[in-house]
Amino acid sequence: MFKSVGGVQIKEKHRASCHCGAVVLELDLPDGIVNPLRCNCSMCRRKGAIMGSVARSGLRVVQGESSLKEYQFNTKVARHYFCSNCGVYTHHQRRSNPDECGYNVGCLEGVDPFDLEPVRVSDGANHLLDRKS
Repeated sequence: MFKSVGGVQIKEKHRASCHCGAVVLELDLPDGIVNPLRCNCSMCRRKGAIMGSVARSGLRVVQGESSLKEYQFNTKVARHYFCSNCGVYTHHQRRSNPDECGYNVGCLEGVDPFDLEPVRVSDGANHLLDRKS
């Protein structure tokens, strides 16, 4: 849990945005950045983002909902969102817990995700829901 990153205080209601600013999120982060991680699934390996966790009810799109594009793959449970203008991944609804969202720590206002290193890696490449019995 990170209440401060690189000297930046994480606010209880913190804003995040894509690169071009078309998409703006408001996140409820009363405990700061919780459980930052990287995932090694086929999608996350390519996007390379550090993701934080937030309750689904704690993430609001306050600007640019029409600029968001959704992408689903494999089991089509997780819902990944990107700005259709600049292409930046902003957040996703998790497959492992659909009541929770992952968000791109690099989109948080004032936060450099490299200040969080080292970051835990989640083994999404061997996700329980993908295992054949």
